[in-house]
Amino acid sequence: MSTRKPNYTRFAVAIVLVLVPIGYLAVSGARDKDIASYYVTIQELQKMDSSVYQKRLRVAGTVAEGSIKRQGTHVEFKLEEQGRLLPVVYNGTEAPPDTFKDKSQALAEGKMGRDGVFHAQQIQAKCASKYAPKQDGTTPAVTPGMNQANQAQSGASTASM
Repeated sequence: MSTRKPNYTRFAVAIVLVLVPIGYLAVSGARDKDIASYYVTIQELQKMDSSVYQKRLRVAGTVAEGSIKRQGTHVEFKLEEQGRLLPVVYNGTEAPPDTFKDKSQALAEGKMGRDGVFHAQQIQAKCASKYAPKQDGTTPAVTPGMNQANQAQSGASTASM
């Protein structure tokens, strides 16, 4: 009868094949500062020190009325937040979304330039709340297909509000 020693070589190779790529991704991801982007307000951005020029940032605000100037995929506009304005320039490969217009909420991702202009590599426009109910305080109209029991129940539930 032969005494066979367990072969741990295959097990060790499998562990190495799994752990080496994971370690590489963790180390390279930690070194690449352009992957991370930090969300800041316009006020925070304007108060930051010179390190602001090396960081990739995300800034949100309302597009100032009349500030959008488009030339193809090149767009210049101003974001507004609590009375503060931030000029933004976007030179992208894609045109801004259709929802990007005056007084819309927008998010710009990019870097602050030494010229005082935020240079965005990506912009997003928040979708308008066109599907939300009107805020005028009226109750919803009765639909023609509702029977009287549902109408009475609907009326009772809105009356109790």
